[in-house]
Amino acid sequence: MSLGRGLRWFALVVWMVVPLPVMLGQQTLLASSASPESFWVKRDAGKSNGVGTGKKVAGKAGGKAHLHESAAGPTGNTGLSKKDSIASELESNRSTPWSIVVGLTLLTLLPALLLSMTPLVRLLVVFHFLRQALGTQTAPSNQVLMGLALMMTWFLMQPVLQEVEQKAVAPYRAGAISGEDALDRGVQPVKQYMLRYAREKDLAVFASAGMSERPKTKEDLPIQVVVPAYILSELKAGFQIGAVLFLPFLLVDIVVASVTTSIGMMQLPPVVISTPLKILLFVMVDGWNLLADQLIKSF
Repeated sequence: MSLGRGLRWFALVVWMVVPLPVMLGQQTLLASSASPESFWVKRDAGKSNGVGTGKKVAGKAGGKAHLHESAAGPTGNTGLSKKDSIASELESNRSTPWSIVVGLTLLTLLPALLLSMTPLVRLLVVFHFLRQALGTQTAPSNQVLMGLALMMTWFLMQPVLQEVEQKAVAPYRAGAISGEDALDRGVQPVKQYMLRYAREKDLAVFASAGMSERPKTKEDLPIQVVVPAYILSELKAGFQIGAVLFLPFLLVDIVVASVTTSIGMMQLPPVVISTPLKILLFVMVDGWNLLADQLIKSF
């Protein structure tokens, strides 16, 4: 009895449970068939939707490709343009490092050029002798004397500088000549100026020592012969002017020393008395004006 009841209950449970998956599958199928995107229901609409979806997908893909090309295209062009601009800039500025080197070299040689190719040598020698003759060891100071010598040099070299500007600098700035031509043209006025004041003996010394053939005229001498000869000539001229400047002040020293010795002032150095007298004499005759006038006339 119990076995029969168990079988009946088992059959009832099987009958109730087995159809449930089928019913759930049918409900799922009906729900999917009712959706607007179903392939079985509304076939035409599905086709159109499929085509539209394909078009949308293709459009999106094309848009992405277009965006990718548009993003890559300008970037690539920009990269190429940047490379071209950098290459052109490097090509145009190839001589920039050499220009910097030449400029720095000229700056380091500027004091030597001022001393060797201008009246600065003679002026400095004369001012040094004047200070020694006056007995003032530090007045005027070296800075003051150098400034005065530089300004007088700039004044005396104005005609030469103007000629260099007209013949070399202006055409070079205009692009009419090259740098080498400008250098050759600019050296000629300075060379003519130095030949005007260089002595024949000094030119002969360096010409015989550095040249195998003797040139016919002074203008044929190279610049490396003219510059040292000009420096020697300027040194001699400066020493000559300095010796002349020393004479009146030396006379004052002799007179003061004789007077102090004759009156028995042995403990008082003659320099203590002679220095103020020499300064007073130099100021009374307006010595700076006379000296500057004679130095300018000597050129």
